[in-house]
Amino acid sequence: MKRILLTGRNGQVGWELQRTLAPLGEVIALDRGKLDLTDADAIRQAIRTVRPEIIVNAAAYTAVDQAETETDLAMRVNGRAPGVMGEEAGKLGALLIHYSTDYVFDGSKDSPYNEADAPVPINAYGRSKLAGEQAIQASGCRHLIFRTSWVYGLHGRNFLRTILRLAEEREELRIVADQFGAPTWSRLIAEATALALARQRPPEGLYHLANGGHTSWHGFAQAILALSKNLRTREPGLTAIPTREYPLPAPRPHNSRLTCYRLAQEASIQLPDWRDALGLCLDR
Repeated sequence: MKRILLTGRNGQVGWELQRTLAPLGEVIALDRGKLDLTDADAIRQAIRTVRPEIIVNAAAYTAVDQAETETDLAMRVNGRAPGVMGEEAGKLGALLIHYSTDYVFDGSKDSPYNEADAPVPINAYGRSKLAGEQAIQASGCRHLIFRTSWVYGLHGRNFLRTILRLAEEREELRIVADQFGAPTWSRLIAEATALALARQRPPEGLYHLANGGHTSWHGFAQAILALSKNLRTREPGLTAIPTREYPLPAPRPHNSRLTCYRLAQEASIQLPDWRDALGLCLDR
């Protein structure tokens, strides 16, 4: 039975991974209280103690706007910690699984981004996540990096839960309609990870992993409200607005679409359309 070290057990993806990874081996799941990712020595000690065959790093600094003022903290967690994991994984011959983001791109491309497109992050969070990718690659360890987008789920802080909460509190929701991407259910990210690891030869390298299709944040909110009528007591109005009417500290890419063709071709892993996934999530 393989030994799997999972970080970020209480995050959106980490919470789902505890269930999906269980059939594959012994899962040692750590949260922020058990492993401080700003402490390189603590990371090294944890990995050397557990001696895993697989390291799944689902931990991250995800406060996109706060990262603009906490740049060093974001870089230590998202940029440097994955590199330390990569170095230790290399010494053990372990496979390192890591999750990155569509925010490594600037959003200026007219079509979906593929793995060969040059990353040009436009905010501190994106820069820290790109640094993490590069640190893992530079470590020389066996690795599988999944870039995903617009992650949501029934656990943790995310757009789905925010819309469901605001729908009960406000008469009108004003949602950005000129940023486009694929809402991706955290459970499916975890299931795709487990499927990849269950292969006799798991895929290695950099892959995009997101639900199929695309929409705007407004379109996502519209679908959430349409599919959750039986979960709510109120029906708020929904207004589409441009990004300029909802200024935030961190700029967002207008195009966050990712093409996941490579993963489908090389590993036969393909997630369903985002609307179907959202329906399944809300059914839970």
